[in-house]
Amino acid sequence: MSDPQQFDSARAVRLGQEALHIEARALTEMAPRLGDSFARAVQAVLAGTGRVAVMGMGKSGHVGRKIAATLASTGTPALFVHPAEASHGDLGMVTPADVVLALSNSGESDELNAVLPVLKRLGVTIIAMTGRAESSLARHAAIVLDSFVAEEACPLNLAPTASTTAQIALGDALAVALLDARGFKPEDFARSHPGGALGRKLLTHVRDLMRSGADLPRVVPDTPFTDMMREMSAKALGVAIVVDADDRVQGIFTDGDLRRLVEKGQDLRSLTAAAVASKKPRTVSAEALAVDAADLMEEARITVVLVVDADGTLQGAITINDLMRAKVI
Repeated sequence: MSDPQQFDSARAVRLGQEALHIEARALTEMAPRLGDSFARAVQAVLAGTGRVAVMGMGKSGHVGRKIAATLASTGTPALFVHPAEASHGDLGMVTPADVVLALSNSGESDELNAVLPVLKRLGVTIIAMTGRAESSLARHAAIVLDSFVAEEACPLNLAPTASTTAQIALGDALAVALLDARGFKPEDFARSHPGGALGRKLLTHVRDLMRSGADLPRVVPDTPFTDMMREMSAKALGVAIVVDADDRVQGIFTDGDLRRLVEKGQDLRSLTAAAVASKKPRTVSAEALAVDAADLMEEARITVVLVVDADGTLQGAITINDLMRAKVI
């Protein structure tokens, strides 16, 4: 091994660039080979009533785990089954309703090939992803996806590099084609990722975050100004909501409205809630997405939106702080 003190930075950069060029070339050359077998693989998965069981050893196994995760998060139920463990009981995870996606660049993985005859007897459709069309894996498979690469990015042409990149890309291509065929939408993706930013935006509704009941600062139209201020202070929402006897919203009074009244020098003690409230407050439905409430606040430059039903009856209120705590914005 070379002396680390003799490190050649220019050579390292050159090798890194060459690795990227080799892998990019491998993908470019693979794209035109995607044809009927790829379409049949997509059809086979769509026709299956079970899951996609992804299998592979070594680096192909690591890639297989990633492909299984990508499929599962894009609408195609999938799991990874380790071929070596499959021979010792884990094969029971695979049912006749499943489709097996088997990965091996050489197509000659002993552990993988050992379970293929059993899978065939189960009646499982086997899709092979391999760089050798004449391999044992390819011969056992009903469908073969060609992941051949002319060379590895490794300078020794030994370590799986371009070949594993090709496998990952081919797995992504399969997932993309499947999600399109299933009519997979952003809302479906969000359901698979409830903890992510997209999940929060597409799954969180106003009803999940709004304040309601006794937390709302309610007053009736003839409430004296001083009493309205007490209600605002007690509920600490920065607003007072004016409602009629049937709880239908008549207006809203905000901290900003208070500042403007003070600036005008009006005698506040003689005023009522109806006299100072804005008559047409911004409102949303409880069923609206929380992100829509955020957009409304941004557009109107306000910090609170009232939640009402179709008749204008007050159901709640949502603030910009509520949205920030929920990480919707």
